[in-house]
Amino acid sequence: MPSLEDELFPSTPGKFKVDRAHNMNRQFHRCFASTSTMFLWALFLIALTASYLSFQSFVDSGSRYFSASWGGIQWEKQVRNSAQIHRSGGMSVLVTGAAGFVGTHVSLALKKRGDGVVGLDNFNNYYDPSLKKARKSLLNSHGILVVEGDLNDAKLLAKLFDVVAFTHVMHLAAQAGVRYAMENPNSYVHSNIAGLVTLLEICKSANPQPAVVWASSSSVYGLNEKVPFSEADRTDQPASLYAATKKAGEEITHTYNHIYGLSITGLRFFTVYGPWGRPDMAYFSFTRNILQGKPITIYRGKNRVDLARDFTYIDDIVKGCLGSLDTSGKSTGSDGKKKGNAPYRIFNLGNTSPVKVPELVNILERHLKVKAKRNIVDMPGNGDVPFTHANISLAQREFGYKPSTDLQTGLKKFVRWYLSYYGYNNRKGLQ
Repeated sequence: MPSLEDELFPSTPGKFKVDRAHNMNRQFHRCFASTSTMFLWALFLIALTASYLSFQSFVDSGSRYFSASWGGIQWEKQVRNSAQIHRSGGMSVLVTGAAGFVGTHVSLALKKRGDGVVGLDNFNNYYDPSLKKARKSLLNSHGILVVEGDLNDAKLLAKLFDVVAFTHVMHLAAQAGVRYAMENPNSYVHSNIAGLVTLLEICKSANPQPAVVWASSSSVYGLNEKVPFSEADRTDQPASLYAATKKAGEEITHTYNHIYGLSITGLRFFTVYGPWGRPDMAYFSFTRNILQGKPITIYRGKNRVDLARDFTYIDDIVKGCLGSLDTSGKSTGSDGKKKGNAPYRIFNLGNTSPVKVPELVNILERHLKVKAKRNIVDMPGNGDVPFTHANISLAQREFGYKPSTDLQTGLKKFVRWYLSYYGYNNRKGLQ
């Protein structure tokens, strides 16, 4: 039996070189074959990995598509059903900020009279989103779809206009609140300026172009001391960033009217209140604190002058919104090109009867049958103004706007809603 040494090194002279070379050549081929195999396997694994990642990306994209809050055949069907008009000469309206205070009431009023309504809202957490969700449920119960999405999502807006040829847009979405602007100024630019431009870009490119009615604010009057406030008064001295963004909105909408032929109506709301209102508003927070036995803070102006507001009940604001929609006229552009002059209007919507804030508290005390713990302090430099007072003669002349609810009656309706919504009606002493 040959030894291990004989196996590795044969003893026959001359044969060693040949066999050794052959052996080395064979090992070389084996090594090359092994390397080639490894290379092929590596290529296979790379291809397999790339295929897996591509497939995973496709699955993730598909998952995002199918889990999105909008899109798809069923979603488009819901949008069309919500936008369906049920009266002769009716309109199909996109209501932005539909789950907001004014947006909810306007949407319900439009639907009630037979117009088609589709809502859009981003349900941000500026105040308790659960209240917005409750409003959404209310709208859903009346056949109104509220799409969850951001006003700056141009693809979503374009899709909505692709599904429905809206005749009107009621633009109520905005970052509200004067004081919050000092904490989060970027949110006001994002919503009130960038969001407005995104919406107007979609509207000017739509075919046909819709008429646009949007919510400005009485805050644009800023440091103006002439009363009552008229649409012809100066509005170039805003006292807060919120007011500045609304004033910017008026200039921006004028530009789109001038260049693209969009019919534009701006509405300057004066301190809107009522059921389903905003928790950050004074009358709402006063009610909450009075019922909870907490003190309320009442601001006063210079020289200890009481602040006064032109409180306007929500039903009167709704009348103004619908009147503005009905008389808005038509946009004149097509495919983003102006073909003629279109209406550009601005109206005050107020109550014309300013009430001092301490008197508002007196009325709440009577309706709640609870005495308020008052903490009176000087108004800080946060952008608030000492008074507001609306001249509404222009709106009266153009579409018959006439407020009919005084503060005593309006607060009674609000308190009744508040006690019911927050479950106070079953508590002793509160009816």
